[in-house]
Amino acid sequence: MMPLSMAKTGETVTIRKITGKDEVRQHLAELGFVVDSDVTVVNEIAGNLILQVKDSRVALDRGLANRIMI
Repeated sequence: MMPLSMAKTGETVTIRKITGKDEVRQHLAELGFVVDSDVTVVNEIAGNLILQVKDSRVALDRGLANRIMI
């Protein structure tokens, strides 16, 4: 496993685990980041990631992306 922040642009990955406090995990789940879902890295700008989750595009900073393990 590695953090989502290490995925390359254009790569589609599957979430294996989400770490952090309950509030953080709940917030990510509300955005669509749940275990066994697929995420595509659309772009990376200054360490922040633009991600395609289901039918939405979401921007995450590196700190949150490091909590999502793929």
